[in-house]
Amino acid sequence: MPMSFRALMRYSLASLCAVVFVAAVQAQPAAVRGAPGSPWPAVQSAAQPAGAAIDDYRLGPGDTLGVLVFQNPDLSLDVRVSESGLISYPLIGSLAVGGQTLIEAQMALARALRSGGYVRDPQVSLVLRQIRGNQVSVLGQVSRPGRFALEAFSTRVSDMLAAAGGITSAGDDWLVVTGSREGRPFRKEIDVPSLFGPQPSSDDIVLAPGDTLYVGKAPQFYIDGQAQKPGAHRLERGMTVRQALAAGGGPTARGSQNRLRVHRKDAQGRLVEAVPQMNDLVRPDDVIHVGESLF
Repeated sequence: MPMSFRALMRYSLASLCAVVFVAAVQAQPAAVRGAPGSPWPAVQSAAQPAGAAIDDYRLGPGDTLGVLVFQNPDLSLDVRVSESGLISYPLIGSLAVGGQTLIEAQMALARALRSGGYVRDPQVSLVLRQIRGNQVSVLGQVSRPGRFALEAFSTRVSDMLAAAGGITSAGDDWLVVTGSREGRPFRKEIDVPSLFGPQPSSDDIVLAPGDTLYVGKAPQFYIDGQAQKPGAHRLERGMTVRQALAAGGGPTARGSQNRLRVHRKDAQGRLVEAVPQMNDLVRPDDVIHVGESLF
């Protein structure tokens, strides 16, 4: 029987809408689609920074997850990872997800729903709503001290220094990483310049949740007497008395580099005075006195 004009128009319009919908889904970037085999599109969370390696991120205490179960709106809700790495979820109760990636936790939740007989073929998607677990503290002489999330499982010391804005001009060339490894206290001193050399450094270690990076103040020396710029100055590595005198602007018109004295503490903590040579190394907290010329 020939199709009426009105029915033909309805059929054509429905076909056009279907084509547009399929094209729109295929045009979505991979980052915003759901998990493989899931018809539920993943939702971008404001907690996920652009370019972060979310696939490598390991869930930790305080993280908030958005759970989406296709065709089961009652099971779609937000959950929080407890201090013991558990989430509380309807029907199945507590589920351990601490230390797992999003994909691993997603599969574990789907298995629990399936094995409990609650959903025959659960299509589950997880979204990282808020990152609070797996944090590292960066303290001391950095531009932005504070707590930072380990957005990837392979975050290294250099990555975390960059996140904290780098070391300030008053910061030391060494930093200390403290934390725990395999249940034991962990402490490591790291030479910062070696992290950025031409070759990869073994000091650029992978950080663990709960680690603390501390950058202290750089060592100083002092110049007084007949110096152009008396006061405290940063002690650079391998700095000699000649270089320290130059950092202080050199002697004044009344001063003489031949009448230098260095005051420093000995091994017993006593203050001693010595006549330095120009190529002698300066030590932290040395006080270099520039005496007056005899003529």
